[in-house]
Amino acid sequence: MDQSITGKIKLLEEKYAQMGQDINSYLDGLLLSNYLTYWDYVQVDTLLTLQNPKTDFPDELIFIVYHQITELYFKLSLHELDQIANNGRKIEPNGQDLGWNETINATFLTERIMRVNRYFEALTKSFEIMIDGMEKEQFLRYRMALLPASGFQSAQYRKIEIQCTDFINLVDKDVRTEFTGKNAGIEDMFRFIYWNKGATELATGKKTLTLQQFEKKYGADFIALAKKHEQSNIWRKYKSLPEADQKNPSLINALKQLDVNVNINWPLVHYKTAVRYLQQGASDAAATGGTNWQKYLPPRFQKRIFYPEIWTEAEKEDWGKGWVETHVFKV
Repeated sequence: MDQSITGKIKLLEEKYAQMGQDINSYLDGLLLSNYLTYWDYVQVDTLLTLQNPKTDFPDELIFIVYHQITELYFKLSLHELDQIANNGRKIEPNGQDLGWNETINATFLTERIMRVNRYFEALTKSFEIMIDGMEKEQFLRYRMALLPASGFQSAQYRKIEIQCTDFINLVDKDVRTEFTGKNAGIEDMFRFIYWNKGATELATGKKTLTLQQFEKKYGADFIALAKKHEQSNIWRKYKSLPEADQKNPSLINALKQLDVNVNINWPLVHYKTAVRYLQQGASDAAATGGTNWQKYLPPRFQKRIFYPEIWTEAEKEDWGKGWVETHVFKV
């Protein structure tokens, strides 16, 4: 027998012995198992059953599939953020897990942040599917069957925000200074989380059913996640680096890109879509969840910035303005 094969069998014996397992049983299973196929590995048949339109309008399928694609990209982003929080896994060639690293370096942090940037850039660039890829008349009809569901209720997007920055930066800008420098608790700040303003009834200012449902299902999870990552979000990991590494141009650029991708480009392609489908002259149509999209989506109103310390005052003052002028108003 080829020595490379016997060597691998020896390594397998050691691996299973460490778990108190007999390699012969696993070899029997290998002989009996079927070959892996693409459709089974990716679960294609199951995946293609997950689209269930609520109406007979053909374009509703486009709407569902794109939102599912979005959630998968969010899952990939959270996968990278978890690696950052835990400093990455260290695996030996024989498959032995040696646990978590104890330190993080600028190269690792930059590479993982850039992965998240690529996910968001892919989503932003593909949003033409939503902007121009559906008939307006169909959308305005079938959207009424979706009440009160809303993309506002994407929990994964909120989790990305929480794992990217100190929680204070997600507090409504109008009350943020009340918590700054006061060692405020997560629960207290969560009451004033910025997105609440995006899901209040336009006429009364009360929480919409969309927001009530969202808080009931995910509120406790968000608070627990924020507490878990108080010292392991991206900003804390960045600040834990040696001072020289914090000045790394590639890392600073990656952080700025992430801030722009998540807090400017992503909400503003939604704004552009809302303008395309919901703006109706003097009287704009409401979003399906009753969200105040005119005030909620534009970054210049929220001034939500993950990493304010790395931006100039002028850049923060004009936050998102250039995008709107170029992409929406064609200035």
